[in-house]
Amino acid sequence: MDNKKTENFSEWYLELVQKAELMDYAPVQGTMAIRPRAYFVWEQIQRFLDCRFKEAGVQNAYFPMFVPESLLKKEAEHFAGFVPEVAWVTHGGNEQLGERLALRPTSETIMYTMYSKWVSSHRDLPLKLNQWCNIIRWDTKTLKPFLRTREFLWQEGHTAHATKQEADGQVKQALDWYRQVCEELLAIPVLQGKKTDAEKFPGADYTTTIEAIMPDGKALQCGTSHQLGQNFAKIFNIRYKTESGGEEYAWQTSWGVSTRLIGAVAMLHGDDRGLVLPPKIAPLQVVIIPIYKTEEDKALTTLASQRHAVALQAAGLSVLVDDSDRTPGWKFNEWELKGVPVRIEIGVKDLAKTGATIARRDTGFKEFYIDDAVLEKVKSLMDEIQENLLQKARLFAQEHTHAVENLEELREALEIRKGFAKAAWCGDPRCEEAVKEETGATIRLVPFDSKEGGKCVYCGKRGKETIYLAKSY
Repeated sequence: MDNKKTENFSEWYLELVQKAELMDYAPVQGTMAIRPRAYFVWEQIQRFLDCRFKEAGVQNAYFPMFVPESLLKKEAEHFAGFVPEVAWVTHGGNEQLGERLALRPTSETIMYTMYSKWVSSHRDLPLKLNQWCNIIRWDTKTLKPFLRTREFLWQEGHTAHATKQEADGQVKQALDWYRQVCEELLAIPVLQGKKTDAEKFPGADYTTTIEAIMPDGKALQCGTSHQLGQNFAKIFNIRYKTESGGEEYAWQTSWGVSTRLIGAVAMLHGDDRGLVLPPKIAPLQVVIIPIYKTEEDKALTTLASQRHAVALQAAGLSVLVDDSDRTPGWKFNEWELKGVPVRIEIGVKDLAKTGATIARRDTGFKEFYIDDAVLEKVKSLMDEIQENLLQKARLFAQEHTHAVENLEELREALEIRKGFAKAAWCGDPRCEEAVKEETGATIRLVPFDSKEGGKCVYCGKRGKETIYLAKSY
């Protein structure tokens, strides 16, 4: 790696995602190709979430990516929130279309048009659908691979319920799924809470979110879950007959995570040698490198490497024996760059002691183990490395969360110490907007256990809520 993480974070990240073969720039500005190494991570996220969705009765479906302009305009607040980012189709072949078609910036309108056809009775509820799809947002802000691109992949769950209580429960459940995928799979610790009215999803009653702090001190929104109330149901006429014979509008939710989580993994865990992948999402968990000088030594070390590979694969691990003609040093650097959690080195000296040297990617620590101990040690390292990355990230988040009491302390936390600033807020949106204008930071969330007390970080009046502020991507 030419750039250093602590010296030029932005350039380091751009170099990392390309050299580690996570992505490559595509011909259209703001788009990228997701390479197999990164798509594997996305597949693990899909598997983790999809089984939880299905256990909760959520079914996968697919809806068109073309959204007629008239549908988007049916929900004025929702439409206004996305207009600056909409990409439009105006021609089909050489013919101009009678109505512009939006390439979906999100799918509420197209999906709820169908929901209005499918929901008529209380027996049709709850309706819980999810789709894995691509999203187009013609963003003009600073573009960055995975974190902000004009096309990205995500899942979006959309549910309809008979009561507000059921919908509230779904919002909470979805947010907890996202906390789990971040912390248990990706080793990314997150904060949970609600967005302010100014930051909530357009058209929602309220929005819940999980947020993580990145190494440059900026917050990254990792997932959101929205209580849509009956707002969309009234616009799209999603009504059902109750058991008593009356008629009610459905209560709805929507929730999603995207491929920006791949960028979060690279940013948070990577180092100056390259990518560092938690074992649970590593496409290759173990690389075995035979080290030799003569053809005779090559045969012996390669045979020993293959024996260990067979045992590790039988234990369910993904393993590669790199017996290419590259030098050992080149191989070490290459697999460290690509984030392989464990490297096993087998040279003539290791053979003489009937063992192998095991190196951890997360700490760089190397140690010799006899052959009989290699399998169990590598298996235990999978859990140890996964947990170490999570705890290291947790410590970083704790060290970069600063309690502040006024605007001066907030500026210092954001510009010098960097990270989350924890403060009190009077609840006045004018203070929220003033802080945003004067510092560039937004209220990332109001924690669920928010309490009154302290003085508002901006106006000094009594604080009604605890908030976390940060600059963000």
